[in-house]
Amino acid sequence: MPLLIHMKTLEANQLDQFRGGSEDFFKHSINHRIIYTAGARHVFQAGEAYWLLDEIALDNAFNRRVKLEPFQVWKLTVDEMHIGLLTCEDGNGNEVFAKRLDYTDFPLPELVLWCCDGTILLPCEY
Repeated sequence: MPLLIHMKTLEANQLDQFRGGSEDFFKHSINHRIIYTAGARHVFQAGEAYWLLDEIALDNAFNRRVKLEPFQVWKLTVDEMHIGLLTCEDGNGNEVFAKRLDYTDFPLPELVLWCCDGTILLPCEY
């Protein structure tokens, strides 16, 4: 039987194709107050990063500091050792949440997502 190797297909240059005015929105399966755009969905699918969607959605449900912020800037950075740092800022550079990821196989070294009034989107989709 042949060995199937699955490669993550997310590349940074793909993200520019998503622009504001998307009519496609998707609802998070647990926190129904969180929806996300087609661009964010592409990140989660192609980057095999539904864990990131869950992190943002569940922090918006259970982390008081996060859910009180109507505009959130989520940043994921990944170093060459696959150690990640996920942060949430309030849009004015004030950190609201931070979490170290001891290992992540997320394919990009950096990603920024916004969560604006419960909608997760790429900045270029605003």
